[in-house]
Amino acid sequence: MSSQSLQPCVLERLHTHDVESALRFDAWRERAHQWVEMLPPQPGVELEAELTLLRGGGSVFGTMRSTAYEMKAAARRLAHAPDMVVLVLMQAGELRRDAAPGERGRNGPGSLGLYDPWRMGRYAYSEGSREAFLALPRSAVRAALGCDPGNLAIAPAHCVLVPALADQLSHLARMTRQPHRIDAAEYAGLLESTRMLALLALRNLGRHGMDLPDETEDLNRGRHAAAVRFMARELHRHDLDAVAIAQGVGCSRTRLYEAFAAQGVTIMGTLRDMRLQRARAMIEQAARPNLGAISWRCGFADQSGFSKSFKARFGARPSEWHRPARSNPTCAK
Repeated sequence: MSSQSLQPCVLERLHTHDVESALRFDAWRERAHQWVEMLPPQPGVELEAELTLLRGGGSVFGTMRSTAYEMKAAARRLAHAPDMVVLVLMQAGELRRDAAPGERGRNGPGSLGLYDPWRMGRYAYSEGSREAFLALPRSAVRAALGCDPGNLAIAPAHCVLVPALADQLSHLARMTRQPHRIDAAEYAGLLESTRMLALLALRNLGRHGMDLPDETEDLNRGRHAAAVRFMARELHRHDLDAVAIAQGVGCSRTRLYEAFAAQGVTIMGTLRDMRLQRARAMIEQAARPNLGAISWRCGFADQSGFSKSFKARFGARPSEWHRPARSNPTCAK
């Protein structure tokens, strides 16, 4: 398809310097990161970033450079975003993202990855990072791969077209920084050729690289661990439910359910057990435990329900939980 037959692309440039310092964070969050929730920078850290977007033909190409900052997936934003997945080529700096519990996935210069915004947790750009990315409709990526797209690091060993695709992304990034050299129709041709090469590479990956490790399992473990940490911190809240926990972790409720199901447990079952374990510890540590206060501080609004759940879990009511009972291994599991 010739560039003359394509609809001209629109080139858009955003820079944090376009707005005054006091409004910079809010403006950048709303204009540059509409699919994710951008987290406030550390006190005293000045945000400085630049984003160039090229839109056309159902895909979006972009380049971004920035100072360090962090983001997280946000269901409320994704609910209104186009259903797309993103190919990202790191050109400088580092992209750090949630991986297995206690670890961080790190993607340095030259790395190419496929990312599903719905499967991301928290992720952060390092100081001086620069990337080129191509957002493609999920349906087109699914058709190319032959399966639902996940989060994948794509190495040359996985797909022979990776070097060519990385070169094409870098070339288009250079061209977007030189708008005076080509016109809108030529940009359309470059974007279309980049899109076609990306889908061709994904088809090649789908045919020959389906044994690639999908990061969904690691993401599920990471979300589960993050949720448990959040729940432990917020156990006192009587309004703590799956919606609140998903918001605290930065994922959708569906992804949170998947994360707990992958561990063979439920969200509310885990929450109930954590509350009971904390209540038991508080009873054991108190010389004269105030059971009403303890149940309330552990998130139980109904003391009668707390007592029944405690007995079902530990074999004795809270008022009966004395040292002889605690010394019995069958009661202390």
